[in-house]
Amino acid sequence: MGVLKLTKEKFRKVDLINRISGQNVYDCYQCGRCTSGCPSADEMDIVPSQTMRFLQIGEVDKVVESNTPWVCLTCLICSVRCPKGIDIAAIMEALRLVKLRTNYDFIHPNKIPEEDLEELPPIALVAAFRKMTP
Repeated sequence: MGVLKLTKEKFRKVDLINRISGQNVYDCYQCGRCTSGCPSADEMDIVPSQTMRFLQIGEVDKVVESNTPWVCLTCLICSVRCPKGIDIAAIMEALRLVKLRTNYDFIHPNKIPEEDLEELPPIALVAAFRKMTP
């Protein structure tokens, strides 16, 4: 069995996730408890345990481009269930931040239909803009 070697670029991306989240993705030993307790796992294209593995092998871009960080409820069930004490919810937040730092607009304020603007509560719009726009 060979040793996985990350390129400098992949290592840099994983290190960025570790620094933003304050966690170490390499601590995960793939027990699957995070995924088994996740209420959103059925809606994710990459479940939490797979997310951790992809990060360990340097596939940060694959995870950042998935719907997983956005579907995560940040309910902390994964973090509480982790026997290694990894705050997986913090890692999901770090993944969202990495995506937002690329100036990717998850919500385009100018493209919200006028009728929706009239119906949606202003506080919900402000919260969404803070979370989902650069």
